[in-house]
Amino acid sequence: MSRLLASCACACLLLAGCERHMHDMYRQPRYDRDEASALFPDGRADRPAPAGAVPVAAGTLAATSSGRAGRDLPTQWQVAKDSAQLPAITSTLLARGQERYGIYCLPCHSPVGDGDGPVVRRGFPRPPSYHEQRLRDAPDRHFYDVISKGYGIMHSYGDRVAPADRWAIVAYIRALQLSQNASAAQLPPAVRAKLSDGPGGKR
Repeated sequence: MSRLLASCACACLLLAGCERHMHDMYRQPRYDRDEASALFPDGRADRPAPAGAVPVAAGTLAATSSGRAGRDLPTQWQVAKDSAQLPAITSTLLARGQERYGIYCLPCHSPVGDGDGPVVRRGFPRPPSYHEQRLRDAPDRHFYDVISKGYGIMHSYGDRVAPADRWAIVAYIRALQLSQNASAAQLPPAVRAKLSDGPGGKR
């Protein structure tokens, strides 16, 4: 009996030691961006890029292409950041915006952009509707900047949504606004004809 108790006590001590080392693995010392360090003469932990270094890839493209297709990406991102308004709207841009909106925006802003998303229905504060006149009149850049920097209780998505995708989302928001506020005069003639015929067809 005494041997059994001794064995159990040893096992408990060993498990406690394992758990301690596991926590050491979880909490490994590291430096965050812009943190100070005495290891280098300039006192910074993060190191500047070597002279003459050329950015090759960034974001998800770097992980999926090994950088082979990403040489122009930093330039494209800068162009998107400097733009004051939407690029030319295409079906490709809208499809990309719809996809990104569904991932990042829909949970709060809802499928139609009225602010009644599934997260809001579970108690999260309701964002304003995109169909308010104030936001219908807002410049394109306003939506881009809110995605980039956050606004009110909405945090920034600048670390997860690429600049070009932010514009795609803005394009889709504009499409949502049009879908809920378009007048019959703005519709193509064929669609107007169907409306005039009524739900039962031609009269």
